[in-house]
Amino acid sequence: MKSHILALLSTTRNSLNFSRNFNCWTAGITKIHRTTYERTYPTVLVNPDGSSIIIPYHEPRGIIKLPLDIFTLSEAERKARLERRKPKTRVKIDEDIEDDFDVTKYLNFKKK
Repeated sequence: MKSHILALLSTTRNSLNFSRNFNCWTAGITKIHRTTYERTYPTVLVNPDGSSIIIPYHEPRGIIKLPLDIFTLSEAERKARLERRKPKTRVKIDEDIEDDFDVTKYLNFKKK
């Protein structure tokens, strides 16, 4: 009886000894398998379409926005985006405004 149990245990031990192959997909399924972990910070990555995901990033940043490829846009949208990039011109007013404000009318409101 004991020999049967020992034989059963020895076969189960041998069947449990298996090697695990680590590859590039392992980290995506479970976790990053390293003996020494570098410091990473949770960062929000925003895609050009507006969707966002949280990624580990090596610098402490709050948000990273990926640029939009303007060659994938239509011609009208591309022109509108390029126009928004140009600096806005300031409107200069050269007219003198007539001022008829009299300070003496408001001297009674002044605190003493």
